[in-house]
Amino acid sequence: MSETDKSAEPTSLEAILQRLEDIAEQLESGDASLEQSLALFEEGVRLSKAGTKRLDEAEKKLEILQGDRVQPFAVEEPEG
Repeated sequence: MSETDKSAEPTSLEAILQRLEDIAEQLESGDASLEQSLALFEEGVRLSKAGTKRLDEAEKKLEILQGDRVQPFAVEEPEG
């Protein structure tokens, strides 16, 4: 994927989740070639990391906004 394609990736959490759903459907259909499947999987991993980063940022903002009243919840680190 070129740098131009990467910049066109979704940035909102909702858009990331929608694209991940689309990728899962494409992979589950079995219609993609091996090369296409690998590219979709790579995009999915990249989007998953971006989504996790967005959630972590939102959690930190909530902690700052709520000050001492918030008990941070545990975030499970993705394996691998």
